[in-house]
Amino acid sequence: MTRTDVPAQPGDPGDPQRLRKAAGGSSPPAQLPPIPPGASEATRLLCAGTYMDDSFRDAVIDELYVHEERFAAPSLGIDAARVLAHALRARRLQLGWAATILLLWIVALPLSYGLAALYVFPVVLMALGRAVRRAPVPQWLARYVSFCLRWYGRLSLAFLWLSLLVAAFGGAVGILGGAGSFPALLPDVFSSLTGGSSDGYGSAYDSAYDSAYGGSSTAYEAGAVLGALFGVWVALLLPLLVAVVVWLQDGQFARVLAHELSRERFPDVMSDPAERAEGLRFQRLRDRVRTEQHGPLVMYRAADPFCGAGYPYKTWSLSVELNPRTDGAAEPLDNSAILARIVPLVAALRVPSPHGSPESAAAVRDRLRALEIDECVFLPAEGLPTRAAAPYAPEAFEQHRARAVEEGGETRRHFLRIRVGGWNEGVVTTIFVRVHTQGGMLMLEVAPHVLWPLRQQFQDADRIAHQYRHHHHFGKAVWALASTPRSAGHALGTLARGALSAWRLATAGHGAALPEGPGASVRELGSYGESSLFQDMDVARYLKTIQQRVAAGVTTALREAGYQTDEFEQRIVHVAEGGVYVESAQGAVGIGDHNTITNNGTTPRGAGAKGSAKRGNG
Repeated sequence: MTRTDVPAQPGDPGDPQRLRKAAGGSSPPAQLPPIPPGASEATRLLCAGTYMDDSFRDAVIDELYVHEERFAAPSLGIDAARVLAHALRARRLQLGWAATILLLWIVALPLSYGLAALYVFPVVLMALGRAVRRAPVPQWLARYVSFCLRWYGRLSLAFLWLSLLVAAFGGAVGILGGAGSFPALLPDVFSSLTGGSSDGYGSAYDSAYDSAYGGSSTAYEAGAVLGALFGVWVALLLPLLVAVVVWLQDGQFARVLAHELSRERFPDVMSDPAERAEGLRFQRLRDRVRTEQHGPLVMYRAADPFCGAGYPYKTWSLSVELNPRTDGAAEPLDNSAILARIVPLVAALRVPSPHGSPESAAAVRDRLRALEIDECVFLPAEGLPTRAAAPYAPEAFEQHRARAVEEGGETRRHFLRIRVGGWNEGVVTTIFVRVHTQGGMLMLEVAPHVLWPLRQQFQDADRIAHQYRHHHHFGKAVWALASTPRSAGHALGTLARGALSAWRLATAGHGAALPEGPGASVRELGSYGESSLFQDMDVARYLKTIQQRVAAGVTTALREAGYQTDEFEQRIVHVAEGGVYVESAQGAVGIGDHNTITNNGTTPRGAGAKGSAKRGNG
């Protein structure tokens, strides 16, 4: 990635030496080695999430695989291509399990002479019970009706299975031992197996019994009885076989977490079976995503230019007059000169404070030591003939960067991007800084964004897999049996979604569509927008520290170029706790202590996002 390399700048004569880091007689510790995005903990948990959440997996496939005309959103701290690989693999596995379950039903229906269809009624009752809980009716009524439907379905299912069990063993005893009392032991629903009908199984059973013990029945009728008894056994064993498949399907997730998605094996990308999947479309899109997601060029959609960066965290801007000082002639000041003063001050945050020895300083694990700084250029995706025509080549990007940094255009914009990936890339803080000088005015734009933690379900993936692997077999069997009634409906839904995705892939024509910006970000799809107090404190510290250095860099650039800095310093007030109180986009200004700020205007767009109202930078 292209970076702005600026030599170290001396401190101002009249400024305290707080920006200088004492070397202690030795060179400062090097920057913490960055973790490759494809091996980060956030990537591993997102890959695990594709096996846990059907909606998340389908959204990833739809965005990166079906809509091939869309550019990939910037993936900060993760590798979206590897998440796509596991999403496709998880769908293939799930389609295989769903097809197996439906195949069992399809085979069991004719073999059981239709007895397997009796399971449909209680299964539908339990499904209706779950649906009623989400119906727009009073909660007490929904809970009551749901309780009645679910338990009526469960009792009906248990009664049906026990009846089949009695019919299976009782019929076998009746054939082999001539148990004349067997018909009285069966429920009415199976009366056709034992009597009461001239054209049912009962007639065939009586004929076979008479033939075996002196009657006039034929061998054909005896075979019909054995066939009916075989059908009872098929219907009896069907839920048990489905439960075994459900057991194996659930164990698939635990096996994946224990092998290719384990913390020990996940960093080895080449050994990942999902990466070795054959398919020209997948390989082509995987390479395309990896080119786009981490490049300094951001192809964006006008409705959501910062897609992939997370939630906006109190974006602010500041404008001041460029008034020359009276003690000398002012030098021309362009955007590059100001950025050149910001970069080294922000980069100095990587250096630990003196700790008495180089070893102690090197042991500092503050995430600011892994702070990343680069330049990025935002280009609109509209207007390109194909997705491959985007100027990702280094030479083409350098031309766009050189022009965008000074032109101040509306669609092509240059930003200094400062990123801190905390909590194993679980909380990513990114600050976009843009400087523009026009008509004797200086405009400073700062757009902080935060990617909040992954969904709690994804964070608990290892815990869930560990609990399943170490659970006793009786508990696994009970859980599999409890999940069996809904397995058929879930299998139908899985196959329907897979067929719909394949149909859209074949008929929608996305491959021939004009390119467009990203519609969603994989990292944002896997985030739930809540954080702990520790994480909030870290985000606030990163933002205040970096914004402080950005403000110091602009002040230094103005002073060295011969411009007055009083107006700029009045706009940025250093408060006691080290924060930066800035004239915000909402129009609220606080100067000094014990202020009461009242905003009588309308709430702007985006103010309700996390961090915009509650988590300010002051």
